[in-house]
Amino acid sequence: MPAAHASLVLSALLMLGACASAPAPAPVTHDPQQDLGLLWVKHAAEYRAITTQVYRNAEAALPDYINDSSWSAMPEQSGAEDLPPAVILDVDETVVSNVDFQLTFERPFANHKLDDWSSNYQSLPIPGVKDFVDAARAKGVAVFFVTNRPCERIGASNDPCPQKQTTIDDIREVGIAVEPEYVMLSGERPGWDREKLVRRELIAKTHRVIMLIGDDYGDFVPCARKKVVVPCTVPATRASRAEALKEYDDYWGAGWYILPNPMHGSWTSVR
Repeated sequence: MPAAHASLVLSALLMLGACASAPAPAPVTHDPQQDLGLLWVKHAAEYRAITTQVYRNAEAALPDYINDSSWSAMPEQSGAEDLPPAVILDVDETVVSNVDFQLTFERPFANHKLDDWSSNYQSLPIPGVKDFVDAARAKGVAVFFVTNRPCERIGASNDPCPQKQTTIDDIREVGIAVEPEYVMLSGERPGWDREKLVRRELIAKTHRVIMLIGDDYGDFVPCARKKVVVPCTVPATRASRAEALKEYDDYWGAGWYILPNPMHGSWTSVR
């Protein structure tokens, strides 16, 4: 082997050895101020334009869905022609914005951190939501709020669901009056798990559900989460969610209105 070639080979081996013995780089600490999803929701005019557009389109569609007694936004609902109309909204990133919490809370996420933050800061509305709720109620439509904020005892309190009042306060702070019976939390009653289908079906017993509005796939499609909870039997995957997208294609923008949320949600856990 020529001397020059041998020298190059030796140098390469030495470099490989140095790389192998070097310590692994430290894991990158999450910096919310560098998260484009958070920053887009916080600052982008595009985000506010989209949410306003969604709610205006939903408001414009109200009369047709109210007048068509055969219509329901829940594919499984039937025999509801004589029931009063209702719409179901999620809460976080649908009625109230938690982007400031997302930008400031200490990772990792825990439910009590959001509850503490919500209890100490004025809620911010999602652009367009108040006008929509006001218009729906003016037309005689009941408005329900179904959230996966969980009921959890705090300290030695005897209240099994202190988060309920926090959620009600958040909705009221954005200018939307609401009574407790129209707000449904995860775990508030037996069987009310994170699968919202159970709570939607309960509402459908007394109301014809004419619209679903939310920011997460699970606000519309059953069994859209990785975690299996009743009545689901298998975990959701990216493939199963894509298939459901086709199955329910006729509902998007026609009774189902989805808002953008690149910050968190069921999409982050499925594979």
